[in-house]
Amino acid sequence: MKVFYAAALAALAGMPLAAHAQSTVEGETDATAAPASPITVSGAAAIASDYRFRGVSQSDREMAVQGGITVAHESGLYVGTWASNLAGWGTFGGANMELDLIGGYKAKLADDATLDVGLTWYMYPGGADKTDFAEPYVKLSGTAGAATLTAGAAYAPKQQAIGRWYRTGADAAAGVYTDPGAKDDNLYLWGDGALALAGTPLTARAHIGHSWGQDGLGPNATAVAPTGAYWDWSLGADATYKNLTFNLSYVDTDISDRAASYLRPSFSKGQDGTGTIAGGTVLASLTAAF
Repeated sequence: MKVFYAAALAALAGMPLAAHAQSTVEGETDATAAPASPITVSGAAAIASDYRFRGVSQSDREMAVQGGITVAHESGLYVGTWASNLAGWGTFGGANMELDLIGGYKAKLADDATLDVGLTWYMYPGGADKTDFAEPYVKLSGTAGAATLTAGAAYAPKQQAIGRWYRTGADAAAGVYTDPGAKDDNLYLWGDGALALAGTPLTARAHIGHSWGQDGLGPNATAVAPTGAYWDWSLGADATYKNLTFNLSYVDTDISDRAASYLRPSFSKGQDGTGTIAGGTVLASLTAAF
């Protein structure tokens, strides 16, 4: 469950709301130009062929519509929200929608290094309240020429939403609790790389992450780390034109059918308990930023 590149909104915080005054005559500044605002408002809307969160589909391998907005202050503080439709694994009734509330602080450590610390609160409007949970995160980003590298960690402390309430998918389907009310924690470490290709609108991207969590199912037969511990990765590229970005990526995990079998029928595509939602796929998305 949860967000497709959950902390991506934080990156939008650097987009300008108003341009700085431009020089109209050499050595002079346009006195009528509005001063730069201390507040930055930015956002994006996207349509994607699948909603993958840490390699696992949250839209039953179907299309998703997503969007978010961030309000940032020049001090480095920011708040934002992000939402996506859901289907299959990770839906909890109500609007069948995930709504994330995000807040944090970004600080420049050097000309080419930025520290970002924040928290994401995952919500499901109108759905099961026991699935809401909080996850603090920290990211360190740096640049080297045309390359940008990011290392991150997200740790969700013990909460009911990520506890081991059911041992297997069959137990969940039958309503046979292993430990109702159980709480557990979850750790996710990841690294991202981006390389702008000189003279082109293309940026190559790579991602790798590892999850550690409980190897069962939560109160609504889902889990943040479905098999307890697993890897996810992706390779792809962006093509940008003005405020539009088209991304094409290959996304995969090391969750095998055998490893996931004890989670079925929850952890599968459709209602018949078959089909993987964590296998390799080509994901396409189109994003409009503002």
